[in-house]
Amino acid sequence: MSKWKWGLLALCPLTALAQIPDDQAKTLAQLSGLTEQQVQKAMDGVEKNPKIIKAITTPWESKPWYQYEPIFITQKRLDKGLAFWKANEALLKQAQAKYQVPASVIVAIIGVETYYGTHMGSYPVRDALYTLGFYYPPRGSFFTKELAQYLKLAHQQDWQQSPDGSYAGAMGMGQFMPSSYQAYAVDFDGDGKRDLFSSNADAIGSVANYFHVHGWQMGEPVMVSASVKGKAPVTGGLDIDSTLGQLKKAGVTPSVAMDENTAAKLFAFKLKDGTDYQVAFHNFYVITRYNRSPLYARAVWTLASQLEQAHDQ
Repeated sequence: MSKWKWGLLALCPLTALAQIPDDQAKTLAQLSGLTEQQVQKAMDGVEKNPKIIKAITTPWESKPWYQYEPIFITQKRLDKGLAFWKANEALLKQAQAKYQVPASVIVAIIGVETYYGTHMGSYPVRDALYTLGFYYPPRGSFFTKELAQYLKLAHQQDWQQSPDGSYAGAMGMGQFMPSSYQAYAVDFDGDGKRDLFSSNADAIGSVANYFHVHGWQMGEPVMVSASVKGKAPVTGGLDIDSTLGQLKKAGVTPSVAMDENTAAKLFAFKLKDGTDYQVAFHNFYVITRYNRSPLYARAVWTLASQLEQAHDQ
């Protein structure tokens, strides 16, 4: 059996639950389309892990930019990304051509998420989703639905035990949540399986497909630096809710001249000794569909830009 061949039954840790409460099994059965008996069998040995609750309440995205950036923008990550690109050059060209998403962005996502597939997480996905679904009220509904999607996926894929992933239940090279795995994972190597754990082809194609479906516009801008006079017109949320013309009237001067009708949004990133202003566009918003954080989107785009420049030298 391949080391990446999982299924519904997991090894039982010392504090594992032999059976989940009936009401939980009923909820999961309704959401997943499995029977309650199948759910109980699939959840046999599940473990509630308080470390997962602690991890989700102190995410990296809560850091200021000047602390967040050094985590992901390093020479080692750049060098490893170039090596990954070179080793998968043909696949990346195919994915870029088919899905109209730059190879540099695909590589950057995999680089930020899992250091190019070398760090895919240390928490059993099933346990993480169970803990958050039933014992983390702020987002319990979301994670319960993701657990149901995981059980459905595990049943379809005939996994033998829970794969390891992030504390939030994301898995594979691109760290897809179960619902995203169901919706966007593709069989890019044509072997009849969607394997985001050990198939570079499937991981690359799936990340590209995710961005394609979410509206990436090939060749369009992502983000440019800006200067601001007066009070910065920074608004909440991630939606691109203004135009360059409106931002200019409010005292914002982008570093690159563009059509004033271009949809845009100003973001403020905290530096150690000040504020760094960036004007973001539609493609920046698309990156935030992968992870709803401006910090994350900027890190991905920064790494992608570095990869693109170094690759083309």
